[in-house]
Amino acid sequence: MDFIDLSDNFITGEIPPLICQAESLGILDLSSNSFTGTLPTCLFGKSIFFIDLSQNNFGGTISNTFTHECQLKMLDLSGNRFVGQLPKSLANCTNLMSLDVRDNYFDGVFPFWLGSLTELQELDLSFNRFSGAIHDPSTFIPESFPKLQMLILANNDFSGHLPDKYFKIWKAMKSSNMGFDNSFTTVENIKPSKAINTFAQIDLSCNSFDGEIPQSLTDLQGLGSLNLSNNRLTGYVLPSFGNLTNLESLDLSHNELSGEIPHELVQLNFLAKFNVSFNNLAGRVPTGKQFNTFENYSYVGNPLLCGKPLSNDCRGSTTSTLPQTSDDYDKSLLPSDIIDWIVVFTGFGSGLVVGIILWNFVYGRYRDWFIERFGMRRDTWVRPLCNKRRN
Repeated sequence: MDFIDLSDNFITGEIPPLICQAESLGILDLSSNSFTGTLPTCLFGKSIFFIDLSQNNFGGTISNTFTHECQLKMLDLSGNRFVGQLPKSLANCTNLMSLDVRDNYFDGVFPFWLGSLTELQELDLSFNRFSGAIHDPSTFIPESFPKLQMLILANNDFSGHLPDKYFKIWKAMKSSNMGFDNSFTTVENIKPSKAINTFAQIDLSCNSFDGEIPQSLTDLQGLGSLNLSNNRLTGYVLPSFGNLTNLESLDLSHNELSGEIPHELVQLNFLAKFNVSFNNLAGRVPTGKQFNTFENYSYVGNPLLCGKPLSNDCRGSTTSTLPQTSDDYDKSLLPSDIIDWIVVFTGFGSGLVVGIILWNFVYGRYRDWFIERFGMRRDTWVRPLCNKRRN
């Protein structure tokens, strides 16, 4: 078996044609270089089982030439400039355990046909241009992704409800004693798996998912990390999240969730990261155990939440008072106060008008300088934690 490892160099240009003459090529690692061009179809030969082309400048589409003789266990195309759809012939690579295509320009709908890969444990499609709803798996492959333990779909444009029926059939994630296949974790002692812990992880952040969080998600007892942030989810934070006893990270921020933070979450002894900021949550922040370690940023953007570590005192928030009317406010002012406020607002109003005029003039004339100097973008304020492509 031939072994080629040219990773972490400064190599430029295209892959040389001579590589196609290595008939027994088993391992190819060209990661972290500056290769360009498209991929020769010979790379998808029957003998090769490990390909890492990550962090280069490859482009174009991936040829649909994977045959039934495909022996691939790991394919990493991340950090390139590939376009188009994933080739459906990848489904012929029945030994594939890890597929990483993050940070490219792939598009199309969720590749449900990958669910037929019974050995697939890791799937990373993040930072691409995938879109649309994730449809019912029973329509396509009833036993989809039976060994899947890591799913990352962040920073795409998926929409619709969260894939409830997928959550119901992902057997590998339901086990609290799960672990990644040792034969894959080292890939013949060549490179480690990207899974840095023994627990499952799901990252669906920075998409356009809507609706409520399905109860089936909390049946995945093997979950160690769950990120649903920056979507359009509504409804409540499920009390049954407290059953995910292996959970170390839970991020539900930047959604439209309402209600209270369930006290059941306090029993998550391993929870190190918790973020529900920028929702519509209300009531008292739970206390005890791990919740005594979370800081203010975990809860900001929920004005109706109260209690430590927030400055909003729950005792004050439970006392409702009628708002003071404008008539009552006017009556509380002395005549001299009214005159003073008239002078203040007159000066403020004229100053504001002059300020707006000056700003429009200056920005209109020096707009490019402001953009270059301060990084001002028209979409800066929309979903600020999401970027469609990483640098």
